[in-house]
Amino acid sequence: MYHPFSVAETIKTAWNVLKKNFVPLVVYSVISLFINEALDFFKEFILLDDDLTTKLIFISIQLIIQCYIGLSFYKLILTLMDKEYYEFEFKDILPSFRMTLNFVIIGLLTGILVLLLVIFYVFTQRNIGYDHVFQTIELVFILYIGLRSIFCICFIVDDDSSPIESLKQSFEITKDNFFKTLGVFTFIILIMIAVLIPIVVLLGLSGLDQEKDGFIFRLAFYCWFILAFPFVQVIIMVTYRKLVYSHLDVDDDIAETN
Repeated sequence: MYHPFSVAETIKTAWNVLKKNFVPLVVYSVISLFINEALDFFKEFILLDDDLTTKLIFISIQLIIQCYIGLSFYKLILTLMDKEYYEFEFKDILPSFRMTLNFVIIGLLTGILVLLLVIFYVFTQRNIGYDHVFQTIELVFILYIGLRSIFCICFIVDDDSSPIESLKQSFEITKDNFFKTLGVFTFIILIMIAVLIPIVVLLGLSGLDQEKDGFIFRLAFYCWFILAFPFVQVIIMVTYRKLVYSHLDVDDDIAETN
């Protein structure tokens, strides 16, 4: 392979993409945060009906909206990465209903997998004892499946792939780069921790009442979301693009952003 995937180059490219597009990415993060908070407010303070059907309808609507926001953020990042090559309009970053539906289906499939793992946990705990061996096996399985399938959403956004097709594509591009992909996501976790800890410390030293409704931690989450979330999403999308180019063994067009 003449175009191997590189963790260092991926992170460098993601940083350059973030620097060039920091303002629109942060603005979109703020908008996304505001919409999510509005949905939570509506659910907690306005939706007082205890009817199960009403709650299920609202949860479904909330899931669709959140999937739509997530997809539009991914489309925005891809559009900003490609803007060197063509002009784009606001409508270009809006996902189609089919993309949103496919994202929802992926979410449902993930929920089914989690349910099966919970059933496995309960079964082994009650019948043969859930010791560290089974726990380790389950964690390794979750990590492996998660990393192999993580880019299915990227294919839904970029190629308008179906849920099953996107999962196959994600498994295909990560086939020979599992540990490198693991390295990228290890870096992402370190970034999240590195940004979150100073924010919590600074807010704690500011004299805010930490016991009052967890306000300090909620404020810390807002700061983390606005500062770290765009970079994390850019890294994911750049990793996706570079894995695709490496799999196809073609020149890396994202290098133009360096």
